Amino acid sequence: MSQNTPNRFLRPETLTAIGLIVVAAGFLIPTAALRPLSALLPAAMLIALIVLGAMLLISDQREAAKGEPAAAMTKAPKRVLAAFALIALYALGVDFIGFYPATAISVPLVAFAFGYRHPLGLALSTLIVLSAIWLIFSFAMYQEFPTGRLWSL
Repeated sequence: MSQNTPNRFLRPETLTAIGLIVVAAGFLIPTAALRPLSALLPAAMLIALIVLGAMLLISDQREAAKGEPAAAMTKAPKRVLAAFALIALYALGVDFIGFYPATAISVPLVAFAFGYRHPLGLALSTLIVLSAIWLIFSFAMYQEFPTGRLWSL
């Protein structure tokens, strides 16, 4: 997309914000069918995404009204594409091998894709993330995560 798009609603940040709002709102609808405690975190995160998307939309439209050129979508498109591919593989991994193994694999891979290379830091961050999730959800809230199709055979 060129820097001088004549239509201010076709700016990359505006399209991203609209996409975030629409997708988050679409995912918010199924949370109504969940138990209240189970729906709390996904609903809160999706509402936060909608609010952040609205803030991005307003900010970008203010810049467009001032006549400022649209910002480039990304300076490292390969990293962003790699992160999106890892997210898609993560979703498949959760379905097949379960939440905890998929998370243990994906957290360091996403950090690595964004340039963090220290092995001890990768291992420590993975351990901290998994421990926090386990303590909050499994231990404190008694919520179970998917175990994966592979283990349920």
